[in-house]
Amino acid sequence: MINTIIFDIGNVLIDFDWDGFMEREFPGVDKKLIDKLDEDVWGSGRWDRLDAGDDPEDVIKSIIDYDPEHEAELRKIFAHVGGTLRKREATPVWLKELKSRGYRLLYLSNYSHYVMNANPEVLDFLPLLDGGIFSCDVKLIKPDPKIYEALATKYNLVPSECVFIDDLEKNINGARDFGFHGIQFSYLKQAQEDLNKILKEA
Repeated sequence: MINTIIFDIGNVLIDFDWDGFMEREFPGVDKKLIDKLDEDVWGSGRWDRLDAGDDPEDVIKSIIDYDPEHEAELRKIFAHVGGTLRKREATPVWLKELKSRGYRLLYLSNYSHYVMNANPEVLDFLPLLDGGIFSCDVKLIKPDPKIYEALATKYNLVPSECVFIDDLEKNINGARDFGFHGIQFSYLKQAQEDLNKILKEA
């Protein structure tokens, strides 16, 4: 029997709109430059270091050192990075509905303090949840098995009694390997239908 539902945050409970953010920050810029900036930030796990709790100044410096020619553009990205995040009006409605049905709700998110502080308002739904883990606080990132174990240990979870919802297949696979039921989030109605199916069958 399922008693706990675990949510990723970015692109599940809030929008993480990187592509739109880049278009807004650099309107009309050649796509080759956008692709290069994307690679600077995301390549070789550089962004992952933020989510893993490394010092933001060190991470940003390492990204600029990788591509010093575009230091101005990279500093602009990190100065305005809170603009990647947007609330979803449906999120509190969904969470309240699940709480009314008696489920414990947790979060498990790759998230950095740097981004959190850049736009804290998008996380105003957190009081509706019963707890959770941000990767930056435990210095682990999904899909490392240790982060699922950390959540299970903290909240005395029985994996077979939990459903984990994430937008990334690799994170769902990691959760399933740990023993959680898993749902890959594509859009809200799909995730809700998949969740209700598991809740009825489990």
